[in-house]
Amino acid sequence: MGIYLNPGNERFSQALNSDIYVDKSMLISVTNKKLNTEQKYICVSRPRRFGKSMNLGMLAAYYSRGCDSKNMFDTLSVAKDESYLKYLNKYNVIYINMQDFLSGSKNVDDMLSLIKRFILKDFSKVYSDAEWDPDINLSFNFEEFYDRSGIPFVVLIDEWDCVMREHMKDKEALKAYLDFLRSWLKDKSYVALTYMTGILPIKKYGTHSALNMFDEYSMIDSKGLEKNIGFTSDEVSDLCKKYEINSEKMKLWYDGYRLNGIELYCPRSVVKAVSSESFGGYWTETETYEALAKYIAMNFDGLHDTIEKLLAQQPQPVNTRTFTNDMITFANKDDILTLLIHLGYLGYDAENKTVYIPNKEIADEFVVSMQATGLWKETIDTVMKSRKLLEDTLKCNSEAVGEAIEKVHERNSSVINYNNEQSLRFIILIAYYYAKEHYDIVQEMPSGKGFADIMFIPKPKTDIQAYPPMVVELKWNNSAEAAISQIRNKNYPAALESFDRVLLVGIGYEKEGKKHQCIIEEYKITVF
Repeated sequence: MGIYLNPGNERFSQALNSDIYVDKSMLISVTNKKLNTEQKYICVSRPRRFGKSMNLGMLAAYYSRGCDSKNMFDTLSVAKDESYLKYLNKYNVIYINMQDFLSGSKNVDDMLSLIKRFILKDFSKVYSDAEWDPDINLSFNFEEFYDRSGIPFVVLIDEWDCVMREHMKDKEALKAYLDFLRSWLKDKSYVALTYMTGILPIKKYGTHSALNMFDEYSMIDSKGLEKNIGFTSDEVSDLCKKYEINSEKMKLWYDGYRLNGIELYCPRSVVKAVSSESFGGYWTETETYEALAKYIAMNFDGLHDTIEKLLAQQPQPVNTRTFTNDMITFANKDDILTLLIHLGYLGYDAENKTVYIPNKEIADEFVVSMQATGLWKETIDTVMKSRKLLEDTLKCNSEAVGEAIEKVHERNSSVINYNNEQSLRFIILIAYYYAKEHYDIVQEMPSGKGFADIMFIPKPKTDIQAYPPMVVELKWNNSAEAAISQIRNKNYPAALESFDRVLLVGIGYEKEGKKHQCIIEEYKITVF
């Protein structure tokens, strides 16, 4: 075994020995199908802490000729796959973390030279009589090794995009790096499989990619790899049962990434929450808030308004096709939003082509980052006061609620958008930001003889005596009495018949004087 050539199974052994391990071995069934085919080039881009490195360690343990890993895998799901024994420990594996080489180099050229020298140093341990030349194209040395051994390579590359992130403005360095990967890997008979992981998809130059042989799997187009990357809802549910963790809080904090209809959680956050038996911003603690703040501070095409709407749980349209897969080339708002999808700060709904803030962990990071920019003072003030607004609503303090919403509306709406119901709806959603801790908030919910504007439905296991369901009806240029009458006349509480009582909240806005009224009533559910 070498350091980079056939590195063995120690990394994966550590994962298996950990207190919390989730079996992702069926990824091997996927990669086995791609061995020695036209689809043997795989690039998986995922946010930080989504288990990319752990998967690479697993693949190294499975394919590497430098070890015997049968006992490790015999108890895992992949052992039932028909290809399991056929490829187990049968390939020469190259496993490199590009960040390690970049961190130890003066520049990208130095980094590429280091990669060559250290790989060839491992080659020399196996064939000491061969002349390994770091000054020629790396592919020639690989051809020589392949000719001697007759065994092709599985190439595993972690943090493949670190050069794109740390030398983002050096176009010549980026091009040299991509050309290095292409000349080493593309159309080579010695390559049985290449599996690269990073945060960003492959960089494009114009309409072309230097690495166009790769199939890309990303947070925008996952192509069926969803279950093999993030933690699924079933896996998280099993962990919650095993360790007696509140599954609803786990969902509130870390759920929200939905790819091809599959719910995904960030693995690091779930593991940290289970091991510490508490919920917090574990995924975001590995990077300072400036990472998000610097992007949302760019006000392309009204990006600031879009961020406010996202914070108010209003998904926003996005065109992901113009993004050039780097961190500096932004032509419009959509490019910023697309980058935030890849970084994990936004979820992506492929069916509706919209973005959204996936969970509380990320929403809290947005609040901190928005505070840091100093550009959303009114919105942040509203968020900070949202707990008090909810408390006044639950106490049926109609006057206090009406006054608070009027102030929020005045501070947060532009003159152009002030006088319309959509603006009022946005104000309600941002004003009740804290309510997401206890409620699922549903807009335009079908109930009774129509659609209720906004329903606050208590989350499972919530104390419904303290946090009863609420029906909110908005009336633009009309009275709060009219809003309450509509709730009753159209029987909007009908969808909440499983609860004993419901709070009816009618909010009216008078266009002439820009005045807001609120009436809150308790409604007893009667089931016949």
